[in-house]
Amino acid sequence: MKKNSSTAQILLRFALGVGFLLPVLDRIGILGAPGSANVSWGNWSNFAIYANSLMPYFSPKTASFFGLIATIAEALIGILLIVGYKIKFVAYGSFILTLIFALSMLFFVGYRAPFNYSVFVASFSSLLLACVQNGEDQKNQPKNL
Repeated sequence: MKKNSSTAQILLRFALGVGFLLPVLDRIGILGAPGSANVSWGNWSNFAIYANSLMPYFSPKTASFFGLIATIAEALIGILLIVGYKIKFVAYGSFILTLIFALSMLFFVGYRAPFNYSVFVASFSSLLLACVQNGEDQKNQPKNL
């Protein structure tokens, strides 16, 4: 059973990690130009407009800045999940970042958006990964009598 759990955690880390890295690559134009197949933004300008739609209470410049912060966080989270470094800490970060994203989508894009793109699933999967990792940490600790 432990081997199945380890395999599931590795697959979940990989899926979440790639799920963070692909949008980052899209935002910086590596996956293709705007309008290309399977490209959502294709450049930073298009992403900044989308970021502002999720944060309409900020100016476009401020929303773009927070979009940059989120993009850097997503790139780091994606890489760290894939390589398996500080999994519990990174999984909690992933949970918080994706929950904020899902709630912003819910309130400013519409109730279907975070469900159509499975953002809540990614968020709560990250939380589950953090909790499972926490449980494994506790199993490896000596028991106090």
